[in-house]
Amino acid sequence: MPNDQPLTIWGRPNSVNVQKVLWCLAELDVPFERIDAGMQFGRNTESDYLAMNPNGRVPTLVEGDFVLWESNSIMRYLCLAHGSQSSIYPHEPRQRAAVDRWLDWTLSTVQPIERPVFWGLVRTPPAERDMLALQKAADAVAEVVWKTLDRQLATRRYVEGDAFTLADIALGAYARRWFGIEGVEKPELPQLVRWFASLEGRPGFVRYVAPPLS
Repeated sequence: MPNDQPLTIWGRPNSVNVQKVLWCLAELDVPFERIDAGMQFGRNTESDYLAMNPNGRVPTLVEGDFVLWESNSIMRYLCLAHGSQSSIYPHEPRQRAAVDRWLDWTLSTVQPIERPVFWGLVRTPPAERDMLALQKAADAVAEVVWKTLDRQLATRRYVEGDAFTLADIALGAYARRWFGIEGVEKPELPQLVRWFASLEGRPGFVRYVAPPLS
């Protein structure tokens, strides 16, 4: 049984996709070990890592002889294998499909459009930043991502209703980056602010997502 086997997450702690998985583990109260990999830690381009994860990215989950990569797939697996009593991944098919839709959206829409802004403001030296381009990119992120979510949250406490789910973890990790970046103008989005404030006190968020951006 997976619960009897040690669980290891490979990935650096400042990766948003690793943070999602670690937050999920905290919500499920699942013990784990983490091994640094990616960016300054390397390892993800070495042959032993690529044998586990041919994508060469982080995170990668290893549990006994089972290996899984792609952060949202890992979160789904964790809920199915370790969180049968948890409501963060609903059991009812339509509710689960609605959560899955947002998980897919984070990778198909949020990540590609958000990445240039985050990298441009957090991982680029100030002297090398093109602030006009970054403001234009931030405006696009606000329009496509955060205004969409603000409208969604106008009639519900969390992304998919009154219950906290994986959708809130996935989008909350990206929202942390949005609220944490400085140097660009952002629109007022009161529902987004209210929702994000409800996430900030969760222990998994505090430990794994709230640390300074880097």
